[in-house]
Amino acid sequence: MKKNIIIMGAAGRDFHNFNVLYKENLDYRVAAFTAAQIPFIEKRAYPPELAGFIYPHGIPIHPEERLAALIKSERIHEVVFSYSDVPHEYVMHRASLCTALGADFVLLGAEQTMLKSVRPVISVCAVRTGCGKSGVTRFAAKTLMSAGIKVAVIRHPMPYGDLVKQRVQRFERLEDLKAAECTIEEMEEYAPLIEAGIPVWAGVDYKDVLFKAERGAQVVIWDGGNNDLPFIKPDLEICVTDALRPGHELLYYPGEANLRRAHCVVINKTNGAAPGDADRVAANAAEINPSAKIIATASNVTIDGNPDLKGKRCLVIEDGPTLTHGGMGYGAGIVAARQAGAEVIDPAPYAVGSIKETLDRYPNIKNLLPAAGYSREQMRDLADSIDATPCDVVLVATPVDLAPVFSINKPCARVRYEIAETTSPGLADAIVEFARRIK
Repeated sequence: MKKNIIIMGAAGRDFHNFNVLYKENLDYRVAAFTAAQIPFIEKRAYPPELAGFIYPHGIPIHPEERLAALIKSERIHEVVFSYSDVPHEYVMHRASLCTALGADFVLLGAEQTMLKSVRPVISVCAVRTGCGKSGVTRFAAKTLMSAGIKVAVIRHPMPYGDLVKQRVQRFERLEDLKAAECTIEEMEEYAPLIEAGIPVWAGVDYKDVLFKAERGAQVVIWDGGNNDLPFIKPDLEICVTDALRPGHELLYYPGEANLRRAHCVVINKTNGAAPGDADRVAANAAEINPSAKIIATASNVTIDGNPDLKGKRCLVIEDGPTLTHGGMGYGAGIVAARQAGAEVIDPAPYAVGSIKETLDRYPNIKNLLPAAGYSREQMRDLADSIDATPCDVVLVATPVDLAPVFSINKPCARVRYEIAETTSPGLADAIVEFARRIK
C-alpha cells in the first residue's frame, strides 16, 4: 500500500526533496505541500509539468496552518519536514503535532538528497540566515577565479513565481533579473554575484540546474540559503557562523547539522562583536566539530562615496529575510549610520500595507525597514513606506540597489559590506589548498 505523505516546506527544499526522492517513487503518494515562512507562496500548486507522470494534475500547496486538517482528511502516514532556519523547539512542536495525530514525522538525512557532481564542489552554508554566506561565496569564487579556475555558482532556490518558467535559471547580467521578474529577495542574492562578474544558476529542478552549470566549469560552488544543507555533495564544506549571535549555532535546524559537517567554520562579523562572543562561538564549534578549521573574518561596512551624514536624518533599509525569519534586529545599515554619526529615523509610524504587517509581526525590527518584496504589491507598499517617512537620506543596505527597482523620491546612499580575513592561515588559504588538491 502506498504511503500518503505531506511535505512541509517554504518553496525550495521541499520541491527538491520531492524531485529527488518522491517524484517517481510508486511507494508514496504526495498528497500536498504545505507552505510557511515566505508570504504569497501558498494557495498554488506544484505544476504537472514538474510533478511527473504520477501526478498529472500537479500537487496542491496549502498554508501550514492547515497541516492538522490535512493529516486527517488525507490519512497521512508521514510528514516530511523540508525547510530551514527554525529553532529546534519549533521543529519538535511540529513533530508533536504530527505524532499526536498518528503520522510519522520525518527529518531526512543530510546526504539523502545531495546530488553528485562530476566537478569538485565547495558548499557555503550557515547556522542562521544573515551570517554572511553571500560574502563568503563571492570571496571563494574570486579566489578561485584569480587562480585561473572557471567557477559555476549555484544558488539555493527561491522559486516564488511561475515554477515552470523557473525550472532552470541562469543570471549573467542585471537585465536578466528584470526579464525573469525576480522579487527583491531573489535580486538580493543574485545581483552581488553578477556585479562581481560571477554568473549564477538557480531554479526548481536541480538535477538539470547542476547538469547545465557543470558544463564549462572546473569547480561548482553551492551558495546556500537560510541555514539549509547543500543540495549537491560537497568536497569542501564551509559553514558560516555569526559572532553577533553567539549560541545560535547550536539552537537552529538544520544549521547545527551544517556546523557538525563543516571542514571550515567561518566566524564572521568579529569586528562588531562584544568581547568574548566570537570566542564563545569558536568554543561551541570546537566542541561539536573538533576536526574543523576555525577561521575568523570581519564584515567591513562602507557607504558609497563616503558622504557626510553627520546629524542627517537617515531612513535605513536592510535585507528582509535576515530581519524576519533570521531574527536580527539590525544589520549593516544601522552600523553604517552609527559610524557616520547619522540620526536614524523610526519608519514604523509611516509604514503601510504589508510592510506595516511585517513590522507588527516581527517586533525585533527597530528603527529600519526590511526590504520585503515578495510580490509587486509588497514592493509598492515598500516604496510608499519610504516615500512617507520624513528623512534627509535613505541608506540602502540591501545586497541589491533598490533605486532601479522602484522610484525613491529622496536622496539615496548605498551601503556595502564585504568579508575581510582577520586570521592567518585564513579562508583564502583553505580555498587555495583545495584548488591545489583538485588540479
